Amino acid sequence: MRQYGECLHSCPSGYYGLRTPDMNRCSRCRIENCDSCFSRDFCTKCKAGFYLHRGRCFGGCPAGFAALEETMECVEGCEVSQWSEWGTCSRNNKTCGFKWGLETRTRQIVKKPAKDTIPCPTIAESRRCKMAMRHCPGGRRTTKMKDKRKKKKNLMERAQKQHSIFLATDRTSQ
Repeated sequence: MRQYGECLHSCPSGYYGLRTPDMNRCSRCRIENCDSCFSRDFCTKCKAGFYLHRGRCFGGCPAGFAALEETMECVEGCEVSQWSEWGTCSRNNKTCGFKWGLETRTRQIVKKPAKDTIPCPTIAESRRCKMAMRHCPGGRRTTKMKDKRKKKKNLMERAQKQHSIFLATDRTSQ
């Protein structure tokens, strides 16, 4: 290749080879931050710190694309759908009986990445939530509550019995 009157094996950085039957010379790449190019408007390798994407050089990859650090190229990344609404607040698969639970939302992978080395973002997340009903309707009482109710019932029965005895003795003394 000819570069300013000098013959070279290949064009230097920032230039590309332009060949015609009567010409064989190096021309400057017109793409910003390009290290080597195929033509004046198509880069094949960017300068250090820049990523190659569709023949251009960028400081970061555009949305929907992921950076491959080993080649400094932007490839199609993992595409995910929008988040779903938050699910029902539950704990141990119950929607009542507890003060706090967890609610979850999800999203789907719409398009898998070009390479398996590119991770997809999280597709499910959970957060703590307050349960709508702390006590389940018609739920069983704990044994403590049953014991308390029995004691209260026994106490009431004894009080009624004593009251009956008092009334009976009071009537006989009159």
